[in-house]
Amino acid sequence: TKEQDRKKRLAAALLSFISNQLQPAVLQVCLHTLRILSRDRRALGPLVSDEALFILAQLGGIGLSEEPEEDWEVSRKEAIKILCNVVYNSSQAQERASALRLLQGLWENLKEEICSSEPPGGQFYRLRLLFLLTALRPELRMQLNQDRGVLVLTRALERLLAVRFADRYEVLTDVSLPPVSKKTSQEVIEILKTLFNITQTFHRQEPDEEEAALYRHLAAVLRHCLLLSCEGDDVKEELQRHTINLLSALPLTCLDILLSVRPEQTSHQWGGVNMDCVHSLLLFMDHRLTRGQKLKEKLIPVLTLLTESSRVHRETRHFLRQKILPPLRDVGVRPEQDDVKHCAAELLFVLCKENVSRFVKYTGYGNAAGLLAARGLLNGRRASGDGLYAARYSSDSDSDTEEYREARARINLVTGRVEAEQPDPMEGMTEEEKEQEARYLISMINRLSREQIIQPMGVTAEGRLAPLWAPMRGIRNRTSSDLFLQLHSELLSSHFLVKL
Repeated sequence: TKEQDRKKRLAAALLSFISNQLQPAVLQVCLHTLRILSRDRRALGPLVSDEALFILAQLGGIGLSEEPEEDWEVSRKEAIKILCNVVYNSSQAQERASALRLLQGLWENLKEEICSSEPPGGQFYRLRLLFLLTALRPELRMQLNQDRGVLVLTRALERLLAVRFADRYEVLTDVSLPPVSKKTSQEVIEILKTLFNITQTFHRQEPDEEEAALYRHLAAVLRHCLLLSCEGDDVKEELQRHTINLLSALPLTCLDILLSVRPEQTSHQWGGVNMDCVHSLLLFMDHRLTRGQKLKEKLIPVLTLLTESSRVHRETRHFLRQKILPPLRDVGVRPEQDDVKHCAAELLFVLCKENVSRFVKYTGYGNAAGLLAARGLLNGRRASGDGLYAARYSSDSDSDTEEYREARARINLVTGRVEAEQPDPMEGMTEEEKEQEARYLISMINRLSREQIIQPMGVTAEGRLAPLWAPMRGIRNRTSSDLFLQLHSELLSSHFLVKL
């Protein structure tokens, strides 16, 4: 369009202009205008060339070691902001930034700042650019990881948060420090996001001794981040969110650091183990549940972290089970009500030691069926792949409460609670009327199946769901008793399910 053409011509003219020696005030105005233009991805043409990226990097001080004069600092920030917009909005700019080795110059600047004796801070936009480059270019993630990215960025976190260690993996709590400010938290969050980019690839890999020590040290700092006080609840929640994302990306064998701090009198404990960190994760999850929006994005990282921690740490599993699945006493309340209805089935299954009967007992068969079907456990047997974690679970029994034992015979196995007695819908019906109802029910199931509105499913010998081989046939010339026997067999004995 003409408007886009005008924007491109203006951007090209400004780029040519700022390549000359300008007074700070004039340069600031030009860069501010370019920053506004860089928000429109349809007008980026002149800004994605090698020459433009080089000019912006030079004006942003990337690769330069000297300290800028105060008059030039604003211009440097504006140039970095433009680079952030251009890299975010253009795949071509991402590729050229990688080819021009923009990351190397940026990384040298940040390492110099981290190692300097000057007060920390003031690097937000450089950190944002570092995050964008590693988020959008996989080869840059690997490059930063090989250039000791985890070690250097962990030191940056320690510097920003004034971290001091009591011993190798325990951070001292200094109550005299003020709450974390929003400005500091923003820089910390950009570092956490970049660390997530460069560590997520190694989540399922077993680290060597040197890597394990590095990740444990980082986990100790992250534990400190979870428990920090901040200026405002929103600041704290945002900091915790990105801390949890990063913790969920670390090797599982390094998460024992979350429990390694000696408990104090005021600490949450289980079996003498400090549960402050786990309690903080639980409060974070509970707070997010009350929001009720975008639960998938909000809950997956914290649920994943709690699930994996529960698998490998017995104390964590016991502590969470008491909070989420306390001993059954009120058997008149549906299991999926309140907090439990929002908790992931996987976490609940782990809290039940991946025991099918215990899982069904606490949640009801109707709530448990989805996860059991996905895992091939509808036949009640443990899947062969679960042996990896089987040895981690203790053999202690799940003792029933007095209330549960008294009500057990009256609990509806599908809903997991005691249901009010319902009148018999067949009471008072003749044999002919019963037969007519049975034929009507079977006919409806067949019709809905043929029209692909529902799909009747059965359970295979391996415990997985599979479509029933054929609709119910042969309903003619059948007695009502025969029909009800067939319905009973299909609907109950085969765990007949309907897939919408």
